[in-house]
Amino acid sequence: SDTVKQLQNIISIMEKLRDPDTGCPWDVKQDFVSIAPYTIEEAYEVADAIERGDRNALCDELGDLLLQVVFHARIAEEEGSFTLADVAKSISEKMITRHPHVFGNEKTPDADKQQQLWEEIKKAERTAKGENSILADIPVSMPPMQRAVKLQNRAASVGFDWPEIVQ
Repeated sequence: SDTVKQLQNIISIMEKLRDPDTGCPWDVKQDFVSIAPYTIEEAYEVADAIERGDRNALCDELGDLLLQVVFHARIAEEEGSFTLADVAKSISEKMITRHPHVFGNEKTPDADKQQQLWEEIKKAERTAKGENSILADIPVSMPPMQRAVKLQNRAASVGFDWPEIVQ
């Protein structure tokens, strides 16, 4: 398919850019840490294009974000950690596990029930990883306000919340 062909193309392009002998010197010297800020910036640019309703910009920005995924996966493959195929397999398995009503025999829930089930499945995933805190997988590097909201929502999901703000 055209999708597979284009994905193979960007993978090949990244291999050439990262080739130590013939690649781009800037691309070759990058590592996870040095390109992480670009990854975050591209995610914000995706959100901005969505906010503006600009589908052409969204297409371009999603391409830039995809490049970041391919870039990180290429670095990982070079060091022997994982490949882009591993990344795709991991998210595929996760989506199947988190949607038993689509890929299994569970009854299809309404959106609110699905959100509750999603959180229960994620909790089980954290437990399986040995992360016993419901706050364990919230990234420390998130912008402080976004992290605070995520922490608050996660705490509220287990009853740690107030019905109203009282001063």
